[in-house]
Amino acid sequence: MTGITIALSKGRIFEETLPLLAAAGIVPTEDPEKSRKLIIGTNRDDVRVVIVRASDVPTYVQYGAADLGIAGKDVLLEHGGVGLYQPLDLNIAKCRMCVAAPAGFDYAAAVRRGARLRIATKYIVVAREHFAAKGVHVDLIKLYGSMELAPLAGLADAIVDLVSSGSTLKANHLVEVEQIMNISSRLVVNQAALKMKRELLQPVIAAIEGAIR
Repeated sequence: MTGITIALSKGRIFEETLPLLAAAGIVPTEDPEKSRKLIIGTNRDDVRVVIVRASDVPTYVQYGAADLGIAGKDVLLEHGGVGLYQPLDLNIAKCRMCVAAPAGFDYAAAVRRGARLRIATKYIVVAREHFAAKGVHVDLIKLYGSMELAPLAGLADAIVDLVSSGSTLKANHLVEVEQIMNISSRLVVNQAALKMKRELLQPVIAAIEGAIR
């Protein structure tokens, strides 16, 4: 395709991206929550949106199946960001990456004692680096579903997960014991597309940058 393909994921990122795209004069013709289509047209003939799983956005952009994408910092850290230009922090879909443990578990004491902790997470790369930097010994257990269940079922001592309001933790009797980093979504661009389609992409990137400011 000679135009631009933008990779987005459903839900919060899609909703919060709409005003930024509108500033660039791009309006998707359908809502992915209501449509079964995975490729959605826009008001511009030369721009289309592909709806992919959040964790797949960097891969689509890396391999050139999409020219641009919007992905959370958490997803980019796990992916490694290879072959991606990340010009903008969009300051959307904000949350934080935390360590959480059952309310009765003395996490600080366990760390002080040098206990080997079992940590459940889908963010293996981030968790490994965090605990290695602190010199804490951990066994990392990769999960894809609800992290909160792992400590309740005795699978793990604690979890590393994204938290926004903290209500899910509270409902499952977990407490935040450590904040690892703040997370927001970034614009990612395929490096080859940036050269080949510069005259198409540059105005879109500039308009989004203007909208953030």
